[in-house]
Amino acid sequence: MDRVIALIPSHNEEALLPAAIRALEEQTTAPARIVVVSDNSTDRTTAIAAEWGGTVSHFETHGNRDRKAGALNQALATLLPELAETDWVLVVDADSSLAPGFIARALAAAAADPGVGAVGGIFLAENPHTVLERMQALEYVRYAREISRDRARARVLTGTATLVRVAALRAISQARANATLPGGGGIYHPRALCEDFELTVALKRLGYRCISPRDCIVRTEVMPTLGQLWRQRTRWQRGALQCIAMHGASRVTLPYLRQQAGMTMGLIATALLWLVTAWSLWSGMFDLRPFWCLVGLVFYAERVVSAWRADGRGRLLAACALPDLLYDYLIGAVNCFVWVQVALRREGKWGLSTIDASRTMH
Repeated sequence: MDRVIALIPSHNEEALLPAAIRALEEQTTAPARIVVVSDNSTDRTTAIAAEWGGTVSHFETHGNRDRKAGALNQALATLLPELAETDWVLVVDADSSLAPGFIARALAAAAADPGVGAVGGIFLAENPHTVLERMQALEYVRYAREISRDRARARVLTGTATLVRVAALRAISQARANATLPGGGGIYHPRALCEDFELTVALKRLGYRCISPRDCIVRTEVMPTLGQLWRQRTRWQRGALQCIAMHGASRVTLPYLRQQAGMTMGLIATALLWLVTAWSLWSGMFDLRPFWCLVGLVFYAERVVSAWRADGRGRLLAACALPDLLYDYLIGAVNCFVWVQVALRREGKWGLSTIDASRTMH
């Protein structure tokens, strides 16, 4: 039977780490080994892993300056030589908890299709409370619905929990070493702002399929404040643009380019709609036409139906419409902000790290 080795990249995660480990141990198909990758931790993260016992061990990084990607590259450089081609590596964030059948369902889905190189999770929000948190939860529910309707094809292998074939990881390392893929000889590109996005593109360029079955559920934390959400989504958008630039235009990156164009055009169209509406109200020419009322009703119904798998409060929030609209504008504003940053070659800052915008696009 194929073995699964679970890696938990962690930086000062003593509060969240025990729950993440327990979720792995309680899997119906448990990992053969759980490795806590402690990256420059100054709290009890390493101690918790060392004291846990059983199948849990720890790996400490040394001199890592490449964030999560660098930590995983160091751990995988040690672990991969010990693994068989048919083994799997599961990377799961410390702030995420897998549904009990995650690994079993992922392995079953991969067994049905030998072309699958990786299985990503369907991420849902963990205990949202505020309106902002519930809006993120609704966004995740809708994204899960879209993936399910697209035959489980993963657009991005979520960094919260992804299972990857060892053979695929070795193929990536070799392709990077011979410059078929960017990034040097490691598994993860050390300069990628969104290592999960870049890994997805790398796998697809090598011909592997990436899937996210609907039963592979992973619960993850959402951003509690507007500032944290803005920084997270700025990094995601910048990372997407950076990844597309790194890999260039191809059949793999073309869908992502279309998505970027679609988001931009949608934002422009919405802004124009509101400008025209405001002008017609101001000029006294506003007139409610049955056709446009019907269009608005269809749009409203879609927003409610697509959120139906949320809890009762989530459905109610979707039915209110206005929070949904404002949240979409917020995400659109993030995308515009990043495009302006890139155009002006400005620096993008997230937490303690500063990334030169000009470097990310070239």
